[in-house]
Amino acid sequence: MTASPTGAGTPAGRQVRLHAGVADIARQDWMACRPDDAEGWDYLVACETGTPPSFRLAAASLSDAGGLLGALPLFTVGYPLDTPFQEESAAPAGGSIADRLGRLARSGARALLRGQEWRLLAIGSPFTENCPVVLRPSLGTRERDAVLTELLRGVEAEARRQKAGLIAVKDLDPPEMERVGPALRAAGYVPLESLPHAVLDLAGTSTIDDWLARLSSATRKDLRRKLKRADRVTVEWRHSIAGLEEEVRTLYDATRAQSHVRYGDFEDLPDGYFEHVAAAQPERTLFAFYRIGDRLAAFNLLLLEPDRVIDKFLGMSYPLARDHDLYAVSWAENVKLCQRLGKRFLQTGQTAFASKLRYGSGLRPSTIMVKHLNPALHALVRLAVPWLGFPRWDPDLVAHHKREQAS
Repeated sequence: MTASPTGAGTPAGRQVRLHAGVADIARQDWMACRPDDAEGWDYLVACETGTPPSFRLAAASLSDAGGLLGALPLFTVGYPLDTPFQEESAAPAGGSIADRLGRLARSGARALLRGQEWRLLAIGSPFTENCPVVLRPSLGTRERDAVLTELLRGVEAEARRQKAGLIAVKDLDPPEMERVGPALRAAGYVPLESLPHAVLDLAGTSTIDDWLARLSSATRKDLRRKLKRADRVTVEWRHSIAGLEEEVRTLYDATRAQSHVRYGDFEDLPDGYFEHVAAAQPERTLFAFYRIGDRLAAFNLLLLEPDRVIDKFLGMSYPLARDHDLYAVSWAENVKLCQRLGKRFLQTGQTAFASKLRYGSGLRPSTIMVKHLNPALHALVRLAVPWLGFPRWDPDLVAHHKREQAS
């Protein structure tokens, strides 16, 4: 796809343009708007190499005589409507009437929507924690809303051209919702609750003991026992995976296979993802390699921002990693890394919440804004979004909310 104008009704002297990818937008223009993102221009361009065939990446931009006003990464994918509904592992046969009705409702929803798919044009990236909405920093609120409205018109025109009826803005955190939510709502988009981000706030801590002191006595005792075995583990920090490419991919695939949640195409990474991301921004990228003797037992990819570390991917060899408690060891190493670098937050993703909550993380909300271009189907979407929220169907979050209600 070459850069092309789209949409109508924009003020004289500017137009929305569609691009084959973020790489077609000048790096300096993007970075002037969002300089601190570890998943910014460099990261997004790295992901445009070897992209999984299920995704088609693109971007939209709006400029005037003064340069870039705003830009959005885009991707198109076939979206199975049963994606939010996770199977419950080892669900007990008994339970309260409400529990049994809940399991029946979840099974019915999965059965009803299984095999049904809508073509989705999404604003954001399948490979980022949050949607990077790029806007010129000097814009006032009214100008910012106008730029977003023009960009949305262009995206919707492209969706119609591609016959993609569903549009979604993927994963907006609370500050971004405050910034862009009004324009999205005015354009008819409705909020769908996405999976939250697990975030550990380390403010006021300087040692591992400070962090452990915040945990429950049972968790603290369990972690101390596991960390005593850390002397069997050697840890190496690097900015690349040179020479370990195959081992890293094998460990990632092994960990993905162990997961009890499935999100389909959204679990696929570009070919060469780890190498390309590291090469694109070595100063923002760290790998921790965990060895037992001479064997690589686990790796961890971390991305660095001014005030946080993003624990992006952890890959482990089973049962070796489990036998040596490498999950707990890696948490302690990442806490120490944050403290050493002066980073307040350790963000650990949108899955496997049970252990993250035990280790002191809080849940930061995330929102997907959705719109169907067919008015009748959009009315159905508006009615369904309270039931389709991802936390409603994640087994760990369901169990967490039950514990909260019982306490």
